[in-house]
Amino acid sequence: MIQAVFMMGGLGLVVGIGLALASKLFYVYVDPKVLAVEELLPGANCGGCGYPGCAANAEAIVAGKASPNSCVAAGPEVGEAIAEILGVTIEAKEPDIARPGCTYGIEDADLKYIYNGLNDCRAAALLGGGMKVCAVGCLGLGSCARACPFDAITMGDDHLPIVDEVKCTGCGTCERVCPKNIINLSSVTRRILKEYTTEECTTPCQRACPAGINICEYINEISQGNYRDAVLTIKERNPFPTVIGRICPRPCEDHCRRQLVDEPVAINYLKRFAADYEMKSGERTQPYKAPDTGRKIAVIGGGISGLSAAFFLVRLGHEATVYEATDKLGGLLRSAIAFNRLPREILDWDIQGILELGVKAETGKSLGKDFSVDSLFDVGYEAVLMTTGGWDSRLSRGIVDKVERPIPGTFLLLDWMRHWKDIGVGTDAVIVGGDKLAVDGARLLKDKGAKNITIIYRESEKELSVDDIDPEKLKEEGIQIIFDAAVERLFGEKETLDEIEIVDVKSGEKNKISARTLILASGRFPELIFSRVKPESEGEGEESAIENSDVIEAKNQGPVQWEARESYKRPAYGEESGFFSKADTLTDYSAAVKAIGAGRRVAATIHYLLYDIEPALPEKVIYENSYVQNVDELKDVKLSPRTIMPMCTEPDCPELELGYDENQARREAGRCLRCGLICYRHSAASNKEKQIAVLTGSNGN
Repeated sequence: MIQAVFMMGGLGLVVGIGLALASKLFYVYVDPKVLAVEELLPGANCGGCGYPGCAANAEAIVAGKASPNSCVAAGPEVGEAIAEILGVTIEAKEPDIARPGCTYGIEDADLKYIYNGLNDCRAAALLGGGMKVCAVGCLGLGSCARACPFDAITMGDDHLPIVDEVKCTGCGTCERVCPKNIINLSSVTRRILKEYTTEECTTPCQRACPAGINICEYINEISQGNYRDAVLTIKERNPFPTVIGRICPRPCEDHCRRQLVDEPVAINYLKRFAADYEMKSGERTQPYKAPDTGRKIAVIGGGISGLSAAFFLVRLGHEATVYEATDKLGGLLRSAIAFNRLPREILDWDIQGILELGVKAETGKSLGKDFSVDSLFDVGYEAVLMTTGGWDSRLSRGIVDKVERPIPGTFLLLDWMRHWKDIGVGTDAVIVGGDKLAVDGARLLKDKGAKNITIIYRESEKELSVDDIDPEKLKEEGIQIIFDAAVERLFGEKETLDEIEIVDVKSGEKNKISARTLILASGRFPELIFSRVKPESEGEGEESAIENSDVIEAKNQGPVQWEARESYKRPAYGEESGFFSKADTLTDYSAAVKAIGAGRRVAATIHYLLYDIEPALPEKVIYENSYVQNVDELKDVKLSPRTIMPMCTEPDCPELELGYDENQARREAGRCLRCGLICYRHSAASNKEKQIAVLTGSNGN
């Protein structure tokens, strides 16, 4: 008996020692901050934060990988409480809302599929191993509604999802379970930053629009008499609807599917009608703005590109101020278009709408005279956008004979060749482009005292159109030539240019070279974004901007070191790099609507850079020559002639085109086929036979 007691005691002692050792060996330290944050989270484990549960999100928040307000199921007070634990401040975040991207349910489809034995969209999409009718269209089985943890989605009578925006928390569960990518998280910010992809249900007109306006939607609103909603849809991507409704070259109409039957829909005239309706009412309809971020951006140049960029920056929640050298905003829209095509009161109406939205403007303020890029940083701007225009705008301002230098140390080659005797140069000088004229300019640089002179050509030596440029002979003169290269960034301090970053346009390899003087052979300066070069000690930013106030103050101390870069390229030239590629404008924009698209892209680039995110085009982005599903023949669409725009026949007309009245606009809007990717509205849908295919999941065939 005693022996058994000793044996049991010894065994217990051994087990106790083993457990004690194991506790030491396998002890896992849990950060008390993680525990404190996790206690504040609601425990929904919905995954809307992007992490598998609240515990994982708490760890990510403390590690700085997620923001304090990343929980979509919690209110703003939770984010504030978490921020207090971490000792940081947070910016207000615009809520994400699920948004369906399909307009045709199975009730309207010509070819119907009945999924016997299946009630899940993902399973139905896999059945048969391929596309049914449309690679994007909704299958209508309601997987998104069943998956929503907040009961924010129901299925409508047309078998399309309906989102309750009050209940929706933007958790993204519906987005993850949808096999066809037709329901996605959306917000004003997301839509401003968005570039369309081949996976989305876009229409031919929308893809052709340089501004990317949701044309089908605003025409549908007009057809229903919802004119203010139509204006809001237009202003999602276009801050100048009244102007563009008069002067747009209308590339969208060249791609309108209606022309396969008779004539394209008068898309631009309908835009003008909706915008004129707002103007005549005297009541401004303003688009939604994201919450204020407290970040300030200066825009130099009050033309259409600069004003558009400022408009989108304000809608992204930032503070934007436009500095214009002349006494009025508008640029070439004000000086280069005939009055009977664009009355100036029309231009003023749209500009006033941009200012009423929150864009600030300082007119009569000239870069280099009244302020500098450096001085703008000193007064608290985090980024400076330069949109000074080209020779077109210089002609309109009457300063052809004046040398302009908006970028530190940078000149146009034309100015250099005409005024080289009056321009001081640095020891290291670079000329970009210019063919044979660049060689003449380089020799003048040498005469002015430059020691290290480099000419950069985007073309290869074989591609260069000038045959008598001999690189070896020029090298003996102290002039180096670099082929297949372009400038991508500039670096400097205060009002001095120090270095440029060049990129090999074929290999993508980058390197920096010293440059105190930079001469550009183009007819304009590139539209550049100036930002401070942040010290190495500053960590990477998060999209929701978590920063300590001490860090913000430190950034504004000492000499301003800056870098300058362009926005990301438009999709058609997404693979291009460097200044003055095929994607870039060498003169002022051939169409104002293209400048609006450029303004949105540069605003998106600035937004990304403010949060230390490298801007880039998404995968499968749509460009002009993308291969997407389409149709080349329409059936069961009745002929309907285009509504002719009324013209003024009186002498001295204030406007040549008078615009549609309400009846004409409603009639013309009714001609729209409400296209999707490969779907469209039929005129006699109820009279034609519907084809039904029955798919079964019983045997897997």
